[in-house]
Amino acid sequence: MTEQESSSVLQPKGFRDSIGTMEQSGSRKWIFPKKPKGKFTNYRTYVSWVLLAILFVVPFVKVNNGNPLFLFNVLNREFFIFGFPFYLQDFYLIAIGMVTSIVFIVLFTVVFGRIFCGWICPQTIFLEMVFRKIEYLIDGDRNKQIRLSKQKWDAEKIKKRTLKWTIFFIISFVISNMFLAYIIGIDALERLIVSGPIKHYDTFIALLIFTVLFFFVFAWFREQACTLVCPYGRLQGVLIDQKTINVAYDFVRGEGENGRSKWRNGEDRESLGKGDCIDCNQCVVVCPTGIDIRDGSQLECVNCTACIDACDEVMEKVGLPKGLIRYASEDEIKKKEKFKFTGRMYAYTAVLLLLMGLLISLLFMRSDVDAKILRQPGSNYIEQDGVISNQYQYTLINKTNKPTVLHFRMVKPSDAQVKIIGSEDKITLKPRETKQGTLVISIVSDEVNQTKEKIEIAVFDENEKMIDTFDSTFAGPLRLSF
Repeated sequence: MTEQESSSVLQPKGFRDSIGTMEQSGSRKWIFPKKPKGKFTNYRTYVSWVLLAILFVVPFVKVNNGNPLFLFNVLNREFFIFGFPFYLQDFYLIAIGMVTSIVFIVLFTVVFGRIFCGWICPQTIFLEMVFRKIEYLIDGDRNKQIRLSKQKWDAEKIKKRTLKWTIFFIISFVISNMFLAYIIGIDALERLIVSGPIKHYDTFIALLIFTVLFFFVFAWFREQACTLVCPYGRLQGVLIDQKTINVAYDFVRGEGENGRSKWRNGEDRESLGKGDCIDCNQCVVVCPTGIDIRDGSQLECVNCTACIDACDEVMEKVGLPKGLIRYASEDEIKKKEKFKFTGRMYAYTAVLLLLMGLLISLLFMRSDVDAKILRQPGSNYIEQDGVISNQYQYTLINKTNKPTVLHFRMVKPSDAQVKIIGSEDKITLKPRETKQGTLVISIVSDEVNQTKEKIEIAVFDENEKMIDTFDSTFAGPLRLSF
């Protein structure tokens, strides 16, 4: 093989066999995207402002008599979603909710591609709308950033790097605190701040660890979180097809009969068979993941629309129609077919509606009080004065913000006696309180005919409304008959 042939193999044209953030040698390729501007960039900025406002305001919002709007306290196994408390016993609801969310994202991807990544994903919003904007203010646009990266470590570079990294670290620390507020609650976070880091050094160390992690992701790792770590990019390759609406390059119009070429004033490009793409490369230099959208759908593309704005600006300058890069499906570009729902889309929609119906039904059926009654492990029956007694453990959880009073009653056998150890006949639960204890159920010896008698216990509230019933066994002596 000649040197020229070897070079053509190592650097193939027309087919890209490496990701846009990596050199042919495998080393990291730093991306310096040009600052985007245009209609879609403005829309994404507005959406980002709203989402960031929601992220930072929600921990302070309290509903339903003081419940946090959202709280995910994994340590205490307590969760609040839209102000409603969920406990470990409600995990099946959270699991169904997560599955429903995944199916929704799958359906959304099948229809609209990776639009979630470009418009809603926290990684993209923080990187492009917060950290990248600060970088543009300090380091300048693309060309200035490239020059600064190649520049020696003189006073200017040290000053800019120190300023930028300090601001990045402060923002990362704020983000860590806000995420902590979603775990322990804003009131607990406020108490930690007032008490100081020394008194709660373990929490402070954890905060610093997550701060360093966020700083690493947004200052160095950046787009590689999308291209190398996030599985969604790989997943979209399975989900999208020629019917999916994506940020796409109109290769039919852009390439024409004889391909793209540079712009020349006064020439008749249509008669020459040239496409509308003038090969200005602006869609490439503006891309935050370093791809060329003209190569087709790629896993690195996060549908950020920066290439749409860049291309529209160029088309407007040269007097050609906008939309050379736009939201479109492959069939719309190639076959001029309008978008329509496919069988697969209808199937995902049906599954999503079923899951939503199931989740809503279970939420309405969910009780305000959760109760569990189990026979005490390892205990045996006690027979005294013609009465047999068994011990049971109970767990009661008040999921509301109001105190409630509960009591137990036997359903089967109805004449059995229930006694709460260390308490009166009724148990008072404070708002969101959990109580555990021991019950003693007594049955007259003559009515116990088996070593394991089936019984049924019911839990009632103060209004005599039945909360739940539990089936269990009642241990008794072996009866021999001759």
